[in-house]
Amino acid sequence: MRHSLFFSRKTCQQSQKNIFFANMNSNQPPLERHPWPPYIPKGARYLFLGTFPPKPIRWSMPFFYPNPINDFWRVMGIIFFGDRDALWVSENKRFDLDAIKAFLDREHIAMWDTAMAVRRLKDNASDKFLEIVEPIDLEALLDAHPTIKTIITTGEKATGVIATQAAIAIPAIGHPVDCRVGSHNITLWRMPSTSRAYPLSLEKKAAAYRMVFEGQ
Repeated sequence: MRHSLFFSRKTCQQSQKNIFFANMNSNQPPLERHPWPPYIPKGARYLFLGTFPPKPIRWSMPFFYPNPINDFWRVMGIIFFGDRDALWVSENKRFDLDAIKAFLDREHIAMWDTAMAVRRLKDNASDKFLEIVEPIDLEALLDAHPTIKTIITTGEKATGVIATQAAIAIPAIGHPVDCRVGSHNITLWRMPSTSRAYPLSLEKKAAAYRMVFEGQ
């Protein structure tokens, strides 16, 4: 199953009730829960973890890295297909979700985020102004999917969440760290953000991400 114990109907209904009453009794920005489940192919070996999706108005698809101006899927296109637009449908100006899922299944790559519930302190998708109210339970995810041995975080905030749960310092970009979460030994890679706001060229971002898969 691609999304095991994380999104039971009862849990979602209770979470929605909790968020509703929290919002009714608070002057803080509203809580947002993650809008979809993790994507975990059978036998997944790699897990990419971002922070949280942007608002739906910025989606080109209901999936990870949905914003057309985020270059995550272009980075994957360069690494695995030699073509930045291999996962992009130019005529419709959107990513090709079917092709993306087929690629993830073939390469045993899982996708999820480090925040299950957030508050946007400003009306944008910037991690800087994102308050994580409920972080990922990484140990539970690894318990359910023990074939995952490599975790790749796509930005500093996401890395900080995992570093806290693994009880390690935040690693430098591009330098893998072996660590332990619960009973699981994992390798953690911190990668640069694929947002265009991050000051690094697409080609250099692809070169950084490529290191994860070299020799695999």
